[in-house]
Amino acid sequence: MSEDVKQMFAKIAKDYDKMNNLFTFNMHNTWKKRLVKYSGANRGFKILDCASGTGDLAILFSKIAGNEGIVYATDFCNDMLQYVKPKAMEFGLNIKVELADVMNLQYEDDYFDITSISYGVRNVDDTNLALKEMARVTKPKGKIAILETGIPNKTLMPFYNIVTKGFMPMMGQIITQDKSAYAYLHNTASEYPYGKEFVNIMKNTNVFSEIKIYKQFFGASYIYIGTII
Repeated sequence: MSEDVKQMFAKIAKDYDKMNNLFTFNMHNTWKKRLVKYSGANRGFKILDCASGTGDLAILFSKIAGNEGIVYATDFCNDMLQYVKPKAMEFGLNIKVELADVMNLQYEDDYFDITSISYGVRNVDDTNLALKEMARVTKPKGKIAILETGIPNKTLMPFYNIVTKGFMPMMGQIITQDKSAYAYLHNTASEYPYGKEFVNIMKNTNVFSEIKIYKQFFGASYIYIGTII
């Protein structure tokens, strides 16, 4: 991932949770809980969360994996990761926090039961490479769990455009003093493949035996669960 994108996330790290709650009306937490459920996570699992940001998804996984399991929260932006440990400690959770690039993961083959990424795959330079790397470190019959943006149906499009094109950059400027970051996030969300198109990208990697897709809030986001061959 580019240095510019890393610096952008570093600038907004302090207010990242606040802005996520604001822009999704707190629905992202519900979607992440569903991803954990659909992934089949269980006690004792080894789980890798890529592009973990401030660690919300890793924390949800850690609550399920328990002390018998192990959860890694990884990101390429250290400024984001510094918020993971304090949040995990509030729940008495021990999460391993490490810098990692999803396109070049430092972990051994077939190690994790589940590898996940939420709202991060669209920011990588090479989606195909990222998916293959996630699959490489995941056990056969393990799961790749992805939460990513989509475009809602026509009924919600006027509201979606108001929020993403106007409200997001404006609030980004007010709260984080960085309008450009949230303009970037809108642009990547609106241009990135979603739904069946993203499923086709996953299929073309030839690493999945099965792919399931779950539409969230009329298509505003999607959960994808891929089973490794």
